[in-house]
Amino acid sequence: MPNSKQLHFGKVAVLMGGPSAEREISLKSGAAILTALKESNVQAEAIDVSTDVFEKLQAGNYERAFIALHGPLGEDGCIQGGLEIIGMPYSGSSVMASSICMNKLMTKQIWLGCGIPTPNYRVLCDDPNDEFDEDELIAELGLPMIFKPVSQGSSIGMTKVNSKAEIASAWASARDFEETVIAEQWVEGPEYTVAILGGSALPVIRLETPRTFYDYDAKYQSNDTQYHCPCGLSEELEQQIQTLALQAFDATEASGWGRVDVMLDKDNQPWFLEVNTVPGMTDHSLVPMAAKAKNISFNELVIKILQTSFKEDSETSTNQLSGKCSAA
Repeated sequence: MPNSKQLHFGKVAVLMGGPSAEREISLKSGAAILTALKESNVQAEAIDVSTDVFEKLQAGNYERAFIALHGPLGEDGCIQGGLEIIGMPYSGSSVMASSICMNKLMTKQIWLGCGIPTPNYRVLCDDPNDEFDEDELIAELGLPMIFKPVSQGSSIGMTKVNSKAEIASAWASARDFEETVIAEQWVEGPEYTVAILGGSALPVIRLETPRTFYDYDAKYQSNDTQYHCPCGLSEELEQQIQTLALQAFDATEASGWGRVDVMLDKDNQPWFLEVNTVPGMTDHSLVPMAAKAKNISFNELVIKILQTSFKEDSETSTNQLSGKCSAA
């Protein structure tokens, strides 16, 4: 029997697609979410997001939105701001938190202020006519390093750099997506991810890929990526990572649900990379995998995420960001 909130979801719009580079993944996430909602007897319809999305939402008499959009315009606070304007409840994080978490630079700056470990980095020039000293960059960050567009998800535009000769092409590749790029110190070691749901950390997943790193193909297309849950860490170390992941999540004011990515170096020191406020929900996705390890089915997970649209009961806090910093 659905609980009282489920009975009052009303008509739900599943927002998917959109114009970002992650459109195809968003369509897959949205389709899976839509099926789960319908199987749970929730009245739901899909909306492929375009410039008239808010007119469609109002004309369709929808009562709330399940955001299944990945990347810019969907995950960066833009769609959330529009929904705030028309007064429509929506799943997941607020406008501000979405904007912060989509921007890797802002996220890292907040984490550094909170004492949450994150790899050293350099912001490269916004102006395409400016140049930076490659030798100084190597002296500061060492080799290898990784180049990242600041506000893209799914590892889009990222390149590992092993030598000075590779820097120019890596920068150009990142700048194909946006002007602001960060070069980040490479952390040698296994990658883990921590799903957050309703203020709790789900079991940690270890990612293993034969590729250079957990890139777009490894995430969505490759069949040789391995996911380990249980993750193989000691109970104490897993709990430590979960605690830090929750602090990293809270520091950005993220709420409801999401995912925090982290690397472990050879000394088992965690280094936090980013927060995903609308993670993928496909058959390759990590949040459903972590939920399954806690005996939460995909359909149950989707309902729990939709319940985050009831903001008064979500994990959103009115505290200032500085009040969330407890890792130092």
